[in-house]
Amino acid sequence: MAQLWAQLDVLDILILSAVLFGTTAYFTKGSLWSKKGDNAAGSLGHNTSQESMTRDIVEKLNNSDRNMVVFYGSQTGTAEDYASRLAKEGHARFGLRTMIADIEEYDLENLDTFPEDKIIVFVMATYGEGEPTDNASQFYEFITGEDPMFSEADDSEKPLKNLKFVAFGLGNNTYEYYNQVIKNLNESLLKLGATRVGPMGMGDDGAGTMEEDYLSWKEEMWNELTSVMGLQEREVVYEPALKVVEMSEIANDDSTIYLGEHNPASLEGNPIGPYSATNPYIAPVTLAQELFNSDTRNCLQVEFDLTDTNLKYTTGDHIAVWPQNSVSEVDRFLRVFGLLDKRDQVIDVVPIDVTAKVPFPTPTTYDTVVRYRLDISGIVSRQFLATLSQFATDEKVKAELTKLGSEKDYFSSEVSSKMLSIAETIEHIIGKDTSLATVPFTLFIESLGNLQPRYYSISSSSYSDKTKPQITCVVESVDRPSSSSPLKGVASNYLLNMKYFKEGIKNPDPNAVSYQIEGPRGKYMGSKVPVHIRPSSFKLPTNPKVPIIMVGPGTGVAPFRGFVYERAAQFDAGVPVGKSLLFFGCRSHSEDFMYESEWSSLTKKLGNNFELITAFSREGPTKVYVQDKLLEQAKLVNELLENGAYFYVCGDASRMAKDVASTLGKIISQQRDIPEEKGEEIVKIMRTQNQYQEDVWS
Repeated sequence: MAQLWAQLDVLDILILSAVLFGTTAYFTKGSLWSKKGDNAAGSLGHNTSQESMTRDIVEKLNNSDRNMVVFYGSQTGTAEDYASRLAKEGHARFGLRTMIADIEEYDLENLDTFPEDKIIVFVMATYGEGEPTDNASQFYEFITGEDPMFSEADDSEKPLKNLKFVAFGLGNNTYEYYNQVIKNLNESLLKLGATRVGPMGMGDDGAGTMEEDYLSWKEEMWNELTSVMGLQEREVVYEPALKVVEMSEIANDDSTIYLGEHNPASLEGNPIGPYSATNPYIAPVTLAQELFNSDTRNCLQVEFDLTDTNLKYTTGDHIAVWPQNSVSEVDRFLRVFGLLDKRDQVIDVVPIDVTAKVPFPTPTTYDTVVRYRLDISGIVSRQFLATLSQFATDEKVKAELTKLGSEKDYFSSEVSSKMLSIAETIEHIIGKDTSLATVPFTLFIESLGNLQPRYYSISSSSYSDKTKPQITCVVESVDRPSSSSPLKGVASNYLLNMKYFKEGIKNPDPNAVSYQIEGPRGKYMGSKVPVHIRPSSFKLPTNPKVPIIMVGPGTGVAPFRGFVYERAAQFDAGVPVGKSLLFFGCRSHSEDFMYESEWSSLTKKLGNNFELITAFSREGPTKVYVQDKLLEQAKLVNELLENGAYFYVCGDASRMAKDVASTLGKIISQQRDIPEEKGEEIVKIMRTQNQYQEDVWS
């Protein structure tokens, strides 16, 4: 050995040391040198416990004296919100010692040693085409694998025979693989010997019944769980997991106060990469222009400059825009809950519960939390109103909140049908001249969801421009019954506000909402917006000769603009390309025919390799949609499919996507003279082979 080391120079030794370090890091996941308590909450200023860094859930539960863990698989934050609510209710109603956990933060190969006196809950969203969310993918692949290996290396076919679990899924019935993740997870756990407590719950976002699906499921589940674990229901009293400390000795303009920055580097004015979902890049907006010719509707083409960052995209990916709440909604919230006069008060947020995490950096201010961190603009939940009732000192207010929280139909008629936010609901009950100042601020932090980034299909091609992705964004403004003010989409109106700000023009909409465009400490000046890239599986064929058929009404055309530009750039480079057939639909040629001149230019460039077929739904005596035009082109569509064409759909999942799939099945049936059921089966096979791809939303 001594002779070997003698033959090595300093560089060799350094390289070998680095390899040894990396190998050790991989197999120990950093546990040998990690600082205890150095977790997500710790990076925001607080360590929650000495055991917080363990990836062993059994150890975590035992050390923190917990008997119920609620794991979540969440892409947009909704599943995390439901997981949090379930854990809080378990503690408040039944005295369970609960914790919630991001499933990717734990290694679950030791589920076979999970204690019999504890319960594990899975709240799992299904994302895309029956796929797990990013944070749940590793566990999902492990547990649904052909032969998962657990820690005890038990040869038994039922290694999880001692495990008791609860399952609730979040999905959308407009997708073919509705709630597939929770279905497959449930099946795998049962196959491995685990016992499910209560029914498997499935919330349906497509039908708009997610909240009521959850509320009805949880009652049946709690009934069974109380029997299994010998629980006793008790009077529900709010017990905070966090504590707010007002720091009067620090001025709100102190350089150490977070006013909307995402991390210490951003606070110090020296943001550094890598940029990601946890560290968004403050991107300059280099283009923001109107695409519609309408007095009542807006649609924007927005371009972001990612030059000199690690952020890379490929055609078909998504870009996430991190919004903020509007000025009017922030002011309303602060006024309704008695915080308006101390909006700039510096606060620290400290965990009381050893498993709790502070979801944003501190110290900060009330205004900052409400503006940048809390989802205050969404429709309030019935369960949250019931929770608020315990803080009402006025008996009439308490009775009204109790009624709204307990009576489904009454809540529907008074709140959900009117699309009211939490502050609007309370304002409606108590009036504009008084406040409900008795609600602890920690309840909002713990119970309201985090303000999440909004995802948009990138409508440009990375082949032609790698650093400046563009999006096509319709600005959401929905009329509400019994209200003169429409419901405004948070991110799209934020971008619209940015457009007018860049142009130095006042928004002409009488119901326009404004935003703090300059951002924290003016860091968004120069028209900047926090963004990150999310990879997508919605991709062009690797072989550019393969023909493609694209169906994209409205802003569903966004990724296809990128697809066609990519084919055009390849064509310019001398690469042979297959035919691109695009079906685009909108209301009328004069109002919302997006990118019309660009399609003309692309047609001239690509010739027979590109064809655009339009459907204008409001120009004739009857409405014409993309699926109608698809049927008209049955012969061409079938010929392209028989030549190996890929088929793409982007847009509304609730009806359009289903109608297009059904129409394609009919085309195959008619053109190939086979039964319609066989045509539908071919479409299903195309899906499994990734020849039929969807990027849809509800």
